[in-house]
Amino acid sequence: MEEMKKDETMEEMMENPEQETAEQATEETTEVIDETAQKIADLEQQSADYLDKYQRCLAEFDNFRKRTAKEKAGMYDDGVRDTVEKLLMVIDNLERAVAAQEDKADENDAFFKGVQMTLKQFQDVLKSIGVEEIKAVGEKFDPNLHAAVAHEDDENYGENEIILEMLKGYQYKDKVIRHSMVKVAN
Repeated sequence: MEEMKKDETMEEMMENPEQETAEQATEETTEVIDETAQKIADLEQQSADYLDKYQRCLAEFDNFRKRTAKEKAGMYDDGVRDTVEKLLMVIDNLERAVAAQEDKADENDAFFKGVQMTLKQFQDVLKSIGVEEIKAVGEKFDPNLHAAVAHEDDENYGENEIILEMLKGYQYKDKVIRHSMVKVAN
């Protein structure tokens, strides 16, 4: 029975050779289409992988750039604080010299005026770079800004009120360079 079918198929092919060629061409075209579709799918996947890697690289570079800028600004701020901290001793001494001679000096004392001008220049430079004095006398004691070195019980002052500043404190961009040394009441 199978031989009869084969014979019939062979006879049909011989009778209609164009149909066989068309069927083969259809099969080959289908195979080519399937292979092309598979290649396209593979390339699309590869393209998606490359796009993902590219986007990750861009994000990593942007994070690196931001982190580097932040570190650079932090190093600058640390440098300013370190430098100002070293200059504060000079400013303290100039303030003491002016305070000691303020009542005694006459108006024509050029040396005293020079020391006053030098102190004023230092103070102006500190302000121009953003260094501020920490307010103390009359303020409430704040351990973040002040260092209490003495205590006094006096009913004339409020609780934890600063009554004397022994050494000025300074801050730069909300970070304390040096705490104010103060005397606190009650």
